[in-house]
Amino acid sequence: QGQLVESGGGLVQVGGSLRLSCAATGLTFIKYRALYTMAWFRQPPGKEREFVAAISWAGGGANYADSAKGRFTLSRDNRQNTVYLQMNNLEPEDTAVYYCAAKSRGNTEYLYWGQGTQVTVSS
Repeated sequence: QGQLVESGGGLVQVGGSLRLSCAATGLTFIKYRALYTMAWFRQPPGKEREFVAAISWAGGGANYADSAKGRFTLSRDNRQNTVYLQMNNLEPEDTAVYYCAAKSRGNTEYLYWGQGTQVTVSS
């Protein structure tokens, strides 16, 4: 009923930028998009998965983890059903597999997950 398809990961040097994309496809997101919050999580090597940023399709701004504030920008394109995570001034600590996720209004758990995209920041 719904799928999240990520793209945009890769290898970048310290201080560089990357933009990750997450396309929300399927009937669930076409018909009920406004009910969903989209988010990015990441899992650094050997560590637990952690929250990065989230934004609602219904409107309003994004909220960010402290590690992302001032460097990352999460935006949405309603026409394309796609969210974008612009990451600037990347640091080695940003190296991780980045996952797009979605949850519906009233749920605390993210039930839809993308396949993950690797971001590697080299020094």
